[in-house]
Amino acid sequence: MLGIVVCGAAGRMGQVVVRLIHGTPGVKLAGAVDHPKSPGTGKDAGELAGVGKLGIRVGDRLEPLLGKNTAIIDFTSPDASLGFLRSAVKRQAPMVICTTGFNAKQIAEIRKLGRRTRALLSPNMSVGVNLLISLLGKAAKSLGDDYDVEIVEAHHHLKRDAPSGTAFAMAREIAQALKRDLDKVGVYGRKGIVGERKKKEIGVVAVRAGDIVGEHTVIFGGIGERIEFIHRAHSRENFARGAVRAVQWLVKQKKGFYSMKDVLGLG
Repeated sequence: MLGIVVCGAAGRMGQVVVRLIHGTPGVKLAGAVDHPKSPGTGKDAGELAGVGKLGIRVGDRLEPLLGKNTAIIDFTSPDASLGFLRSAVKRQAPMVICTTGFNAKQIAEIRKLGRRTRALLSPNMSVGVNLLISLLGKAAKSLGDDYDVEIVEAHHHLKRDAPSGTAFAMAREIAQALKRDLDKVGVYGRKGIVGERKKKEIGVVAVRAGDIVGEHTVIFGGIGERIEFIHRAHSRENFARGAVRAVQWLVKQKKGFYSMKDVLGLG
């Protein structure tokens, strides 16, 4: 049976992952980790997740938990994720990184470290979102430069990074399909007299309100019509299911760096 260590186990997503692991055949919770100052550190991971006492307390060290046939699911923060990945490399443990908000330097380091073990990075663990991202590239190629591209994402008011990692992934996929440099054409919110919209702009707007789990709308606006692609997450369990599916796939792979596209065969 595959043992899974959850990093960020005391957080909102971590608790959902623990709960899902508890109810999924073929996997078990092998450990739980969080920040030393987290209110949940030291408490039973099962009780935090609402599934009853599991006898696994949330600790603040990962390496002692990594044994044979053990993998990691990480929902934490960029700096914490990198630290956990370094531990994963030392112990040759497969790791699924679900954290968002990485900068370009951190992503480069993740890619480098990830190839030394089995690592998977995705800005969104939803199966539906990853399918949508693959479709956006095909749509952009077909529509070409005659359609303006705008992305609107909405999340709960506790989300720290903006725009979302998913919105960035969508924008990158579209920019690549249209042979544009996102660093040059990306526009993140508008204010004041900004002038006429440039033909090759890719606009991204972030909304933060209430308890919105996650919504992404991609608009291809043409003359006389517009096409919209919409994904709405109804609960966090959607992301947890994707993460567990990804780790079950990852443990069967050779050493390397992967994405959800690989898991879903969308490459």
